[in-house]
Amino acid sequence: MAKAVTLIEGDGIGPEVTQAAKRIVDATGVNIEWELCEAGAKIFKKGLATGVPQETIDSIKRTKVALKGPLETPVGYGEKSANVTLRALFETYANTRPVRQIPGVHTPFNGRNIDFIVVRENVEDLYAGIEYLQTPSVAEGLKLITRKGSEKIIRFAFELARAEGRKKVHCATKANILKLTEGLFKKTFEEISLDYPDIEAVHIIIDNCAHQMVIRPEVFDVIVTTNLHGDIISDLGSGLVGGLGVAPAANIGDDVSIFEAVHGSAPKYTGQNIINPSALIFSAVLMLRHLKEFEAAHQIEQSLLYTLGVEKALPRDLDKTSNLTTTAFTEIVIKNLGKKTDFWASRPYKPLRLASVKTPNDNVPRKDVGVDIYIESLLSPESLGKSLEEVALSSPFSLKMISNRGVQVYPQLEGVTPDTVDHWRARFFIKNDEGFMGDADILDLLKKISKAHHWMHVEKLYEFNHAPSFTKAQGET
Repeated sequence: MAKAVTLIEGDGIGPEVTQAAKRIVDATGVNIEWELCEAGAKIFKKGLATGVPQETIDSIKRTKVALKGPLETPVGYGEKSANVTLRALFETYANTRPVRQIPGVHTPFNGRNIDFIVVRENVEDLYAGIEYLQTPSVAEGLKLITRKGSEKIIRFAFELARAEGRKKVHCATKANILKLTEGLFKKTFEEISLDYPDIEAVHIIIDNCAHQMVIRPEVFDVIVTTNLHGDIISDLGSGLVGGLGVAPAANIGDDVSIFEAVHGSAPKYTGQNIINPSALIFSAVLMLRHLKEFEAAHQIEQSLLYTLGVEKALPRDLDKTSNLTTTAFTEIVIKNLGKKTDFWASRPYKPLRLASVKTPNDNVPRKDVGVDIYIESLLSPESLGKSLEEVALSSPFSLKMISNRGVQVYPQLEGVTPDTVDHWRARFFIKNDEGFMGDADILDLLKKISKAHHWMHVEKLYEFNHAPSFTKAQGET
C-alpha cells in the first residue's frame, strides 16, 4: 500500500534538493505517494501572513508526514517564520538533529567517534514569540516553560535513546541562573529519568555542554534541552561534522512529523545545479525510519556514505575544487544503492514509541503573597519609591522593593548605584498574615498608582507548596 507524504519544495535551492531526495527515495522501490504543496516566500508575497496556505495544511493533516525544503521569510512580507508556523500548527514538539562524523567529509574533529543526537523542545520557551515593547526603549519576551511540554520532550529523548540502542541522556539547562523556568525543565528530567533505569541520566549546564561538545564530543549520546539552547547547540553540532550541508532534522509530533534540511534557501545559488542535497537526503532517511521503511532507509544511508567516503564524490561545499553538479551527485547515490560500508556501526533501529504524558497534579497548596506591578517612569528610584509607599498606605499592600533590570534599586543598597532605565518592577506584599488578596484589592491599588504613574504589566505572587513561585531581584533580601 502506498504511503502518502506531503512534499514542500521550498524556496531558493529548495526544489533542487527536494527533487534529489525524492528521486533517491523512489529509486529504492518504496511506494510513496507524493503530494506536492507550497509554503514560504511565494505564499508570503500573495499576502498570506503565515506563509502556509490552507491546501498545504490540509495535505499534512491527511498524510501526517512531510518532507520539506528550506523556506524563506522575505524581508517586508509576512509576520512569522513559515517554519515556526508549521511546527506550532502541528505541535511537532520534538526537533531531533543527529550529529555523526561522516567519512570523506574533512573536519578538525575527524577520528573523534562523534555520534550523538540533539533533542530540542520545539514549540515553547522564548520561541513562543510572546514579546512586548513595554516602554519605547524596553522590550520584554516571555520565556514559557511548562511541565507538560518538558515531560513530552524528555520522555521523547529517553524513548529515542531506547529505539536507537543508546545508553545515556544528558539534560542541558541554565537552571543555575533561571531557577524557575530552566529549573522546571531540570526537575522534570530528574523525575522522568526514574522511569528509565536502563538509561544513564546526566544533568549538565548548557554553557558547559557547548564547551564539552568541542573538547570531548565523544562523551555524548543524546542531549535534550529547551528550545533556544537546542537551536544554538544543534548548529554547533553540525559544525563539528561538516556543516549545515550534511545536517538532517526531524520535527516529530504525536500526529504529524516534518522532515527537513536545516540549511537556508541560498537564493544566490538558485538554478545553478551546484547545491549539496546531502542534508535533505539524510532527512529522508529519518523520514523512512519514521515510516518503518528501515531497509530503504539503510540502503540510502549506506549509499550516501559510500558516495562520500569511498568514491570521494563531494559536492562543492565540501570540496571547493569539485565540479560535481547536484544532478550528477544524485545519480551517483542512486547508482550506489545496495553498496555497503563499514564506516558506521549499525544501530538496532526500532519503531519509536511516543510515551504518554501524565496528567499534572493541580491540587497544589497555594497562598497569595502579593503582586509585582511594572511601571514606566523617569523618576529617580528614591522619588518613585516614596511615591509608591504613600500610595500603598491606604491599601492592603506594602511596598517591599523596586528593581530595575533585575537589580534592587529601592531601598537602595549601600554602595550600589545601578544604571537605570524607564522600566521599574514594584513589588508589593500583603500586609495581613492571612495571605488573602482579591482581584478587587489589586485593581484598587492599580487605580491609585495610575493617578500618578503609568503601569503596563502585572504579575500575581504566590507560594506553591509553601515555596515562593517567583524569584528575587539581585540584592533583594
